[in-house]
Amino acid sequence: QVQLVESGGGLVQPGGSLRLSCAASRSIFSFDDMNWYRQVPGKQRELVASIFTSGNTNYADSVKGRFTISRDSARDTVYLQMNNLKPEDTAVYYCNEGKYWGQGTQVTVST
Repeated sequence: QVQLVESGGGLVQPGGSLRLSCAASRSIFSFDDMNWYRQVPGKQRELVASIFTSGNTNYADSVKGRFTISRDSARDTVYLQMNNLKPEDTAVYYCNEGKYWGQGTQVTVST
């Protein structure tokens, strides 16, 4: 059993930045990959970014060059640094590892 707890969401103006954190209840060292998804009401959950044990990363085209995913195995935490945020980035962001999901954190980009 793994618990994932996200934090760091909030309200930010367009062009601003936020850093989301996902703290795991046990070591993430052995996790094959960890992911950030986002979802807006009425739409399917969208894969935003992934990071693998190799250190390789993958991003949705809509966030490439603006978002950066990273992992700190010593803290059992995965981060999503989001820069140059746009109103269309507004969503609930979820951390995921395999079958485990966090509760989500709201990100709102608005003036």
